[in-house]
Parts: sequence; C-alpha cells; structure tokens
Amino acid sequence: MYIAMNRFEIRAGREPDFEKLWRERETYMDEVAGFSEFHLLRGPGDGEKTLYLSHSTWESREAFEAWTRSEAFRKAHASARSPEGTLLGHPRLEAFEVVL
Repeated sequence: MYIAMNRFEIRAGREPDFEKLWRERETYMDEVAGFSEFHLLRGPGDGEKTLYLSHSTWESREAFEAWTRSEAFRKAHASARSPEGTLLGHPRLEAFEVVL
C-alpha cells in the first residue's frame, strides 16, 4: 500500500473557500487502477493559517505514479485552482510506503 499526501497551508478565514473547491471538484481518481480511497483532512490552525492534507491511498507506488501520468490526473487538476489569496505557498507532497 502507498499513501500520498499534499500538505496545504490555508490563510485563516479562507478555509470555507478551500473546502468548497474540494467538495465540488471531480478528482477522477476512481477511474485509475489501484486507487483505494481519498480524504481531505483539516488540521490545526494558529490564527494565521490552517493546515490541510489531501490523503489518497493506493495499492502501490506504481499505481500512484500511473495516476500522475494519466489523463484523469490532468482533468482533475485543470479545475483545482484555489481562489487568489487562499494558499500560503505551494502544496507540499509527502508520500509513504506502508510498512505495517
């Protein structure tokens, strides 16, 4: 199993905009072999920003990498732009092989 997470820092007060974007967009991940599940996680805030993680689970690293090269990936990311001023910096990918 392989877990891919993107870490987003969202400007305080813009959380509803960010969550709305994710609720309304089509990810197309279920069209790709090896996809298991997806979650958007809201973490702690500090008054300036709130941490979010997009968390997807895959059968293997190869399945995840195939997703990143797929037409489904291109379609999903074509409509993934957050409104101006929402993100504090670029998302940061963190990926893990499941050991246990």
